[in-house]
Amino acid sequence: MSYYGIDGYQPQWLTGRATIESAHGQRLGGLVGKRLSRSWLVWDQYDEWFADCPVVLDFGGEQVEITHQKFDELSITWNCIDPLRQRSWSDPEDNDPEVHAFHLTWRSDAIPALNALQGQPLLAVDLLEWTSQRADFAAGMVAVSFAFADNRVTISNGLDENDLEFGTPPADYLQHPLHN
Repeated sequence: MSYYGIDGYQPQWLTGRATIESAHGQRLGGLVGKRLSRSWLVWDQYDEWFADCPVVLDFGGEQVEITHQKFDELSITWNCIDPLRQRSWSDPEDNDPEVHAFHLTWRSDAIPALNALQGQPLLAVDLLEWTSQRADFAAGMVAVSFAFADNRVTISNGLDENDLEFGTPPADYLQHPLHN
C-alpha cells in the first residue's frame, strides 16, 4: 500500500509542535545554510496542483517531504521520494481503475514564487503553531516555514491538504525557530 501511489512513500503522521520538533527539529535546523536546489509538487490531469500529495524540497541532496492531513496532522519524511523515477502515474480510488482514477505527475516548474527560491541559501526554518484568537478547528496546527533572502515559503494545512503561503506568516502563528 502506498500513499496516492507514490513509490517508497509512507507518511508518518504527528501532531503538536513539541512532538514534531522532537522528531524533526534538529534535522530541519540542519538545513540552514544549504541551497534549495529543487522543489517538486504533484499535478493532476486537469493541470492543477494536487495538494494532498507531499511538497518536496531538495537542499543539495538532503530532501524533506512535507504533507498535511485532517486539521492538525503533519508528516515530515526524508529522502523517500524520487520524483525523477516516478514522473507520471495513475492512482485509482478503491483499487478500481475505472473509478475516480487520478492521473498524476511530479513537476518542478509549476509555481513561479517557489521556483524563484531555487539556488538561494536557506536562512532559517521555523515551526509555526496556529493560535488564532477565534475558536477554529485549526488551533494547534503546525506549519513548516522556510526563510530565504528574497522570500519565505510556508507549507501549512489547507484543511486536509497542503497549502503554500509566501511572505511573512500571519500574526495568528506563534513562531518557533529551529536551530541545528
